[in-house]
Amino acid sequence: MNAKATLYALLAYGIFSTHDVIVKFVSETQSAFQIVFFSCLLSFPLLTVMMVRDKTLGNLRPKKPKWTITRAVIIPVVPLCAFYAFSVLPLAQAYALFFATPLLITLLSIPILQERVGLPRMAAVAVGFIGVLVVLRPGETELGLGHAAALIAAFGNAFQSVILRKISNDERSVVLMLYPMLATVVVMGLALPFTYVPLQASELGSLAIVACCGFFATLLLVKSYTHGEAATVAPMQYSQIIWATFYGTLLFGDTVDFMTLLGAAIIISSGIFIVMREASGGRSDNTPVLKTRSRAVTSIGPNVSVFLRQKTRRKTK
Repeated sequence: MNAKATLYALLAYGIFSTHDVIVKFVSETQSAFQIVFFSCLLSFPLLTVMMVRDKTLGNLRPKKPKWTITRAVIIPVVPLCAFYAFSVLPLAQAYALFFATPLLITLLSIPILQERVGLPRMAAVAVGFIGVLVVLRPGETELGLGHAAALIAAFGNAFQSVILRKISNDERSVVLMLYPMLATVVVMGLALPFTYVPLQASELGSLAIVACCGFFATLLLVKSYTHGEAATVAPMQYSQIIWATFYGTLLFGDTVDFMTLLGAAIIISSGIFIVMREASGGRSDNTPVLKTRSRAVTSIGPNVSVFLRQKTRRKTK
């Protein structure tokens, strides 16, 4: 079953990478605000169907309003920064920085989830951040807003993922999906009058493809986690660095230097170690990285964990 789960995951992350390539193309003429707004808006019909299928009794009032609102405020920032990073950075370099998300989840789980993180995982986090420095090479390369945006996106995704882990047992799936979607549309909509550029038919079609790619790739990840163990599926996200190198070289003329690949390898190794360490058990049952089950930063759609939870509840009824 893990072989089938691995294939589903690899296909999902391949589609996610295609999603990001289209975003990079569209960002040549459209601002990140506009791309996020229309991508989210075009996702509404697909996501509404999923929300309607949530038969859990209750209303739309969050049981954990502070954390729910905090997560809803953070989520619009994540794709905004990620899409901006794609517009100014080589794909492989952007991905390498996004891959710091599991490291940040491990750190944020300490104050938010009261997670007990032992020395091995803390050492892996430290090594991972050395990898980030290798990618950035402060003092040797000119750091710009794109690098800052990629790191903010990684931090924001880690923060919202840990919050989701904290509140997911208390909140309905529809609440977890609805508030971030509405916040994204409202925040990007407020910025739209200052950034709007008329959309060509081809650009609107591209954004529709972005929305569909994000949605169907998320469904594939749900199938993957349904068929296999999280410890097997989670590391598959790092296959995106292969896609990024391929697409970047073929379509954008990106050159991936040795230091970027070395830094990415260090970050990926640290992330895989953390996943394996959590899977082997230890001081806590929280395993925040394993149970996050979301792709790093750039998908507009809802968290994979929300879909999985909704699907599990339907099966138990």
